[in-house]
Amino acid sequence: MRHTITRCILYILLMSISTPLMSQETLSRNEKYIMQYALLAQEHQLRYNIPAGITLAQGILESTAGCSELALAANNHFGIEAHYWEGDTVCYGNRSYRKYESVDESFQDHSQFLLTRRYSNLFDLKITDYKGWAKGLKACGYAEDSEYDKKLINIIERHDLNYYTEDAERAVLAARQHDDVVLIREVYKAWGLLYVEACMGDTYTSIAIDMGFRGKDLAKYNDGRVDDILHEGDIVYLEKKHRKAVKGYDTHIVREGETFHSISQLYGIDCKRLARRNKMRYNDTLTMGTELVLR
Repeated sequence: MRHTITRCILYILLMSISTPLMSQETLSRNEKYIMQYALLAQEHQLRYNIPAGITLAQGILESTAGCSELALAANNHFGIEAHYWEGDTVCYGNRSYRKYESVDESFQDHSQFLLTRRYSNLFDLKITDYKGWAKGLKACGYAEDSEYDKKLINIIERHDLNYYTEDAERAVLAARQHDDVVLIREVYKAWGLLYVEACMGDTYTSIAIDMGFRGKDLAKYNDGRVDDILHEGDIVYLEKKHRKAVKGYDTHIVREGETFHSISQLYGIDCKRLARRNKMRYNDTLTMGTELVLR
């Protein structure tokens, strides 16, 4: 379990580097909440592609910045009810809510909650489109409040929470240097190349943060884009792929559904070079049964 106090102190240091010095006035309840949980929200953005600004705004609104009865009694910062929940619960009025052992667990469950099919359309939006996300949450029925989207947008704009969305990668990378974020993945080797396997919902950026890379570098190694959503078990190379397949692997017969990209990942070879070797373009559709030259 990460330590909230350590995260809070570290984020104050990070803010002092990248943002103007705060005034000497007493911090508001919302500002204290942001300082305490911004880095956690940014970690979840990189892992699950949920905007940190949206997460913070929802936490502030749903938990009265961590001071609501539900937040204090159950560590529930997002008002998630106990439907399909096998853990502990608390009851208020005629409703039952999920109870968590820690605030970190509440943030984790919130991310998993938004990854369900009900909210899938949100992930087609740009991660910085906070208005689209706020309106989308309302349209998907996240809350019963008819003004829910407007309240989220107001909180985001009042506290400039989109800054934390835009700054997520830098902040988490800086945190790793202070040993506050330690995420380990098992590393494998094939074709002389190091690689890891993606988990559900991973992006090249989330894996890069875990492994100490830059997201754009990892995407380039794998002929992808930084914001690509990966599938569970996808191979993600940690170094530049080969120009051609290793000796003994001269050709490949195309199977149903395969693309130049999937075949290039299978053999650890550069996607565009593979296409050029076969006098085609890397985004051309392949016909099942076609024999491709690999070297």
